[in-house]
This record gives sequence, structure tokens and C-alpha cells, in this order.
Amino acid sequence: MYRRSCPGQLSFENFYLPFGGKLSSENRWVKLAKLIPWEAFEQTYADQFSEGMGAPAKSFRMALGSLIIKERLGTSDEETVEQIRENPYLQYFLGLSEYQERAPFEASMLVHFRKRLSLNVIAAINEAVVQAILCPSADEAEPASASDASEESPPETAAQATSPVANAPSAASNHADDDDDDDNDSDIPPNAGQLILDATCAPADIRYPTDLDLLHQARKWSERLIDELYASIPGQMVCKPRTYRQIARRRYLAIARKRKPSRRLIRKGIAQQLRYLRRNLAHIDHLVEAGAALGRLPTSHYRMLLVIAEVYRQQHTMYEHQTHSIEHRIVSLHQPHVRPIVRGKARTPVEFGAKLTASCVSGWVFLEHLSWENFNESTGLQQQAEQFRTRFGHYPASIHADQIYRTRDNLKWCKQRGMRLSGPPLGRPTQDERLQAALKQQARADEAVRVAIEGKFGQAKRRFSLGRVMAKLSHTAHTAIAITFLVLNLERWLRCPLPFLLWLVALTLVRFEPVNLLQQGLNCMSRQQLSLCPCQA
Repeated sequence: MYRRSCPGQLSFENFYLPFGGKLSSENRWVKLAKLIPWEAFEQTYADQFSEGMGAPAKSFRMALGSLIIKERLGTSDEETVEQIRENPYLQYFLGLSEYQERAPFEASMLVHFRKRLSLNVIAAINEAVVQAILCPSADEAEPASASDASEESPPETAAQATSPVANAPSAASNHADDDDDDDNDSDIPPNAGQLILDATCAPADIRYPTDLDLLHQARKWSERLIDELYASIPGQMVCKPRTYRQIARRRYLAIARKRKPSRRLIRKGIAQQLRYLRRNLAHIDHLVEAGAALGRLPTSHYRMLLVIAEVYRQQHTMYEHQTHSIEHRIVSLHQPHVRPIVRGKARTPVEFGAKLTASCVSGWVFLEHLSWENFNESTGLQQQAEQFRTRFGHYPASIHADQIYRTRDNLKWCKQRGMRLSGPPLGRPTQDERLQAALKQQARADEAVRVAIEGKFGQAKRRFSLGRVMAKLSHTAHTAIAITFLVLNLERWLRCPLPFLLWLVALTLVRFEPVNLLQQGLNCMSRQQLSLCPCQA
């Protein structure tokens, strides 16, 4: 059966609005607006700006809210602004008192928002959100948000391993003192909860790098810089240097257009591009000596000149030593902070982006460490366990991680503190069949627990933007990655059913004592402690 609608389009003046000009309290953006502690971080955000100078900056709520909207909707900066302009719920989420037809800011402001909200600030906000979920205040009016807040009561649910709390190392030293003091052994609470750790890579939005292509791009930029510097010489008293750019381009294309060029041919092309680039860099030096002013170059072009010089040094060193690895290797001219991360995966053995370590506790994920350089994630296990103890007052009963975490130092350290590190024991397998079967069963159960963080990584990369970080600057990329983990927790809070929340509340009242994570996050944001933050890349 089909009923044909009335002919013609209904005029928008007669379009019926069922909510009568009022927002619904059941909307997801209204619920999220009540959860996030906007006022707690307002003053810290305002300290970045001068008093009485310049135009007033956008509020902290508008800055953070717009980044959360962009991440949840998966839109570009321009589309995010359009969505905010058209949707009254999004404008309420940003803190506007009434609906306005004009966009509250331009799309370019999102770049400034990412600069102002650093990695440490977002991590502290994530801690505060978890605190609001774990320990809801008694004066909260909304019963829904109160039940949601209690949903994370178990200590495993907290943002323990992620929060950039500056005094986390001191907790380790305090615990060491407690171990030496036999009188205080009775005061140490028993271990409880599960801590899941893993590392992944957040690929940057760059073209796949090859040595030949990187040198070709560097050579083209050097030719552009030669043109600009020559034009800046007063009176142009010297002849313009020859760059052989057309010949160099033809030689590059002769190799790049081949379907499968041989290694010998690629090495020959790299040698040619190195010689062209070396000649161009020498021309730039001569032009500067002749009176060309480097100070007249735009900041981005002067920065590109420094990057090109470093690329030539690295490529020449690798060519001479016939190797493909070098320290702090540059793989992108426009994003020189990006590094190749060797992960050993079957599909992508090498990824280009930032490497990060995350923890997952009862489905809540937290950013532990972030760096553009490759690192061994097993070295951070002890610190992350100490952060768990700092937040909840006890160590986790078990730590679930990959085989790379099972070093002798980590196993010994966990055994001394009564924690079990997942995985089979080191050394030869036991000959006892019963014990061997029990170990295999325990390993399967541990893997079933550990795989939860893999699902979180998949959600962050498929549903959100962790699979391709579009931010071009190092610090703005840090903010974009941290926002992804914050939005992951917000999404889980929205989807968590009420019966499960009530069960968590009852479990919390019996077993756990809440910890003031919000105060710890605010303390971390002080200027004296930011440099000590373990989450700093």
C-alpha cells in the first residue's frame, strides 16, 4: 500500500515544530552538556589571554564543545560550523543562551581552539568527566545524570592510567616506603580490578613517503626558494643561478612512472636528485652572500628551507651508508614531526604518525603516553600501575597486556606487589599436564579480557578520527588525538543502560571509596606541573 503525499512542497513557514520552541531534556547534547564540568576549567583556560588587550576570546565551553562536536559528527571544520549554525541543540551545547542564525565563529577558529586546548588540558578534562561519572555530586538535580555518574563506580572504571597527574611518581616512592615499613602493611588495601594496556599508532594525513619522491619534493621547493631569494636582491646585481629543473623533473619521472623499478634504478635516481638538491642549496648560500634577505621570506618558507637542509643531510647519510633508517627521520616536508613507526603488522608493517599507549578499565579508555618517536611501550607498565594506585588507593589485581610487556623486570615488579601479569610464565613449559591445561585456560581467559582495548582502538579508528589525523601541526594533532579518547568515553556514557548503572552504584558503595580525580586533574594543569606530566610527548 502506498499513499501519495500532497502535491507541492509545504512552505517552511507552515512547517510544524512539535517541541514548541523548547529543547528536549532527552536530547543527547543536552545530557552531555550536564556531564562535562565546564566551569571547573574556565579560569585555567582564561589565564592564557591578556587582560584588557585585544578582542574578547571565545569561551572555554565554545572551544571545547566545538571540538567534541567535530569529533562526534566526523565532519570537517567548515561542515562543523554549518552544523552548529543550523542546530539549536548544538548551540545550547556550546553555551549560547538563545538560537542565532549566524554562525558563532568562523571555521578557522577551530585551529586556534586546538592550539589553546593542549594535550594535558584534554587529559585533565577526561579525568574530570570520569570523576563526574564515578562520584556524582549529591546536589545534582537530574536523576539520569546521577545514575550515569555512578555507572563507573568500580576503581577499574576510572581514568587512572591516563590522567597526567604530576605526582604519580611520588606515589611509587611512597609505596616503596610502605613496603619497607612492616607496621603499615595492614593499612594497604587489597588489590582489585583489571588494567588493560596496549599501544597503537595514529597515522597522520600524509602521502606515502619514498626517498625518491621526498627528494623530488625538496628539490622543487629549493627551486622556488631560489626564485624568491633572487627577486629580493637589490638591483639583481648577480646572474640568476641555473637549476636544471626541467632535466631533473624528466629524470625523476622516468623512474617514478615505471611500474616496478629495480633497486639499482631507484638508487641511481636518488643519487641524481641528491646532486640537484646539493647544487640548489649551494646556490641559496651564494644568494644570501650576495645580499638576499632570508628575513623577507615568509615564516613557512624559512621553516621549509630548514627542513629541506635536514632532509638532504639525512638522505645523503643513508645513501652513503646504504641503509634505510636514521634517527629522527623526516618523511614529510609539510609535517616534519611525523616519524615512521614500525609496528610489525601484517597489513601495514610501517605506519607514519604518532605512537600512543592507552589503558582500558571496564570499558573506559585513557591516553597514557603520546610521542612522535617510536618507543618501547613495556617501559611504562610500572608507571601506569602506580597511577592506578594513586587514583583508587590500591593496585589492580591483574594487568592484561601483550607479550612485549612481559619482561623480567615487569614480572618481578608485579609479583612483589601482588599483581598478576597476563600471559604464560617465562622459561620452559611445565611437564605437568594439569598445570599446563590450567595455564592455557588462564591465557585464553586473559586474552578475552585484553581484546577489549583492541575493540576500542577499532572504534576510535573506524568511527572517529584516530585512523587518520587531519591536524597538520604537532600540538594540534596531540589535541585531536586526546579529543578522540574523551569522545569515546562520552559515547559509552550515553549508551550505558540504567540497570547496569544501578548495579555499579551498589558495587561501589560496598567495595570502593571515591577519589577526587577532578582536583588531581586541576592540579596537573597548573603551569608548574605541566612540564612534569608523564603524558607529555
